[in-house]
Amino acid sequence: MLEPSGRSLRTKVVAVVLLTTFVALVVSTAALLAYDVENYRTFLIDNARAQAEILARANAPALAFNDSAAAQSNLATLAFRSNFIAAAIYDADGELFATYSRDEAPVELPTPAQESSLRTFDDRLEFFSPIVESGNVLGTVFLRARYGLGDRIRDYSLILATVMLLSLVVALALSLLLVGNITSPVLAVAAVAQRVIDKRDFTLRARRTTNDEIGVLVDAFNAMLSEVDDHATALRASNRRLRKETEERRLAESALLAADRRKDEFLATLAHELRNPLAPMVNAIELLNDTAATKPQAARQAREIVSRQLAHLIRLVEDLLDVSRITSGKLTIRRKTVELAAVISDVGEIVQPLLEARGVRLSIRDEERPVYVSADPVRLAQVLSNLLNNAIKYSPKGGSISVRVEVHGDVARIAVTDTGIGIAAKALPRIFDMFSQGDSEVEGSQSGLGVGLTLAKYLIELHEGSIAGESPGPGKGSTFAIELPILQGQGLEQEDRSAASRAEPKTRHKILLVDDNIDFTSSLGLLLRMQGHTVQVANDGRSALKLASEFQPEFGFLDIGLPDISGYSLAKRLHELPETAAIVLVAISGWGQQKDRFKSADAGFSLHLVKPVGLQEIESAIDRLTQDVDS
Repeated sequence: MLEPSGRSLRTKVVAVVLLTTFVALVVSTAALLAYDVENYRTFLIDNARAQAEILARANAPALAFNDSAAAQSNLATLAFRSNFIAAAIYDADGELFATYSRDEAPVELPTPAQESSLRTFDDRLEFFSPIVESGNVLGTVFLRARYGLGDRIRDYSLILATVMLLSLVVALALSLLLVGNITSPVLAVAAVAQRVIDKRDFTLRARRTTNDEIGVLVDAFNAMLSEVDDHATALRASNRRLRKETEERRLAESALLAADRRKDEFLATLAHELRNPLAPMVNAIELLNDTAATKPQAARQAREIVSRQLAHLIRLVEDLLDVSRITSGKLTIRRKTVELAAVISDVGEIVQPLLEARGVRLSIRDEERPVYVSADPVRLAQVLSNLLNNAIKYSPKGGSISVRVEVHGDVARIAVTDTGIGIAAKALPRIFDMFSQGDSEVEGSQSGLGVGLTLAKYLIELHEGSIAGESPGPGKGSTFAIELPILQGQGLEQEDRSAASRAEPKTRHKILLVDDNIDFTSSLGLLLRMQGHTVQVANDGRSALKLASEFQPEFGFLDIGLPDISGYSLAKRLHELPETAAIVLVAISGWGQQKDRFKSADAGFSLHLVKPVGLQEIESAIDRLTQDVDS
C-alpha cells in the first residue's frame, strides 16, 4: 500500500536533482556558447583588419608608381590564407586596380567605401580599409573572408549537448544511488503510520536512524503517538462539554425564535400603527377639500386631527430612528441644567389633548423647592412623554394618572402611576426588552411598537439614572419610577441665566430655503415669514445660486437630494460666491447616519437636520448657530 507513495517520493527527489542539474547545465552552456561566439567574431574581425593593414602597406608603392602587376602579386599571397576568398585594390579614384579570387573565377566586387568599414553576412565577412601614405589616400583595400558563424554555433552546440547528456546521465546515476539515504527513513515513518491507522495500535514507534531533520521528524512522530491517548481522554471530556453547549445553544435558539416572533409582531404592529393615523388624516384632508364643509369649526377640527395624527406619525418615526441609533451605539444626549418641574409641566401640556380625548385625569405633585438635574431636556421629556402616553393609552375612560416628584438624599425620584390594565407578573421581567409588547390579548390594538420603554431605559441610563416598573397585577394599574442624580447649589443660578436668555428678543434673519418638495418649502417659508424672517424659496440648485447672489441670505437650509445638483455641490458653490461666502448652511435630509453627517460637514454645512423638520427645530437651529457665530 505504501509502495506507490515510496516510488513517488523517490521520483520526486530524483526529478528535483535532475531538474536542478539540467537548469545549471543549460545556463552554463548558454554562457559558454555566447562567450565562444563573441571570441570567434572578434578573432575574424581582428584577423581581417590586420591582413588589410599588411596589404595596404605592401601596395602603397604599387599604387604610387601605378604598378598593377606588383599589386596583383601582393594580393596573390592570400592564397596561403584559406579563410580569405576574394580581395581587391582600388585606386584613389575608386577604379579597380588589382583583384584576387581563390577560385580564379570572376567575382562580383562592391563599390569601394571611402572610410574603413566592416560588414558581416551569414557566410562571409567584408572589410574596407584605406591605403594612406604620408597623409595622402592612395586607394582602398577590400577583403572578403569566410565567416561561418552558423557552422561554428552548430558544431559547438553539438559538443555542449553531448556534454550535457553525459552530465545528466551521471547525475541520474548518483541520485539513484544516494536517494535511498533520504527517502528510507521517511518511508519507514509512513509504514508505521499506516499500521497505526490499520490496527489502532498507538504503542507502535518508528526507529530513528539519522541525526538530521528526518531524525527530528521521527522523534516528533513518536511523541505525537504518545499524546494520542491523552488527547482521547480530553476528547471525551470535550464531548461532554459539547453536549452541555448543545443544550445551551438549544435554549439560545429558543430565545432567538421568541425574539423573532416578537420582531414579526413588531412589524405587524408597526404596519397597524402607521395605518391608524393615516385614515383620520385622509378624512380630515377630504373635509378641508370639501367646500361645503369648510366652515371655520369644521376646518379647525380637521386641522387638529391632522396635527394630532401627524405628531403621532412623527413620534413613531423618531422612535424607530432612536432604535437604530441604540443598536449602532450612536444615540447621544446634550446635557445641561434642567428644572424637573418645568420639564414635567411641558410634557403635561403636550399630552393634554390625548388626556381629553381619552377622558383621563392627570395630577402632578412637585417638590416644594425647585429640583435641578443635569439632563438633556428634549430626551428627558421624550422619556416622560413615553411613560405618560403608555399610561393614558392603557387607562380606562375616567381613569387617573399621577406624576409625583420626590427627593431622597441626592437622588430625585419621578413616579408615574396609573389605574390602567396593569402588567402580569410573568411580563414584568421583560417589559424593557426591545419589541416586548406585553399580553396582546389583554392590550389589543393598543399594544404599540414595543420600543418606548426600551428607549426610556437607555436614555435614563445615559443620564446616569435608573428606571423600574412594577404592578400589583392585571387590572390593578402600574407604576414606573425614574431616579436621577440631582444638582446642588448651581441649578438656580443656571436657570436664572437661561430665563434671562429666553427673555431676550429674537433677531430676524434673511433665510434661503432650497428643496424640490414645493409643499415643504412653501409651508415652511410661510411659517418663517410669520415669525418675522425674510424668506426666499428655490426648488433646484441653479435657481438657488441665482437667487442667493441677489438675495444674499444669512442662513441657507438646503436639501441634499436636489434634481439638478446635489446639496453638497450647492453648498460649496455658495461659499465660493463673494455675495454668499459668509452664509451659514444647514443640511435638511432624510438620511441621518453618521457618515451622512460627516459628508455634510465636509461640504461646509454647520448643522445636519433629519426630516421631518418643523418650525421649532428650524428656530432652534437658527438660535444655536447665531450664538456660535457671535461667540
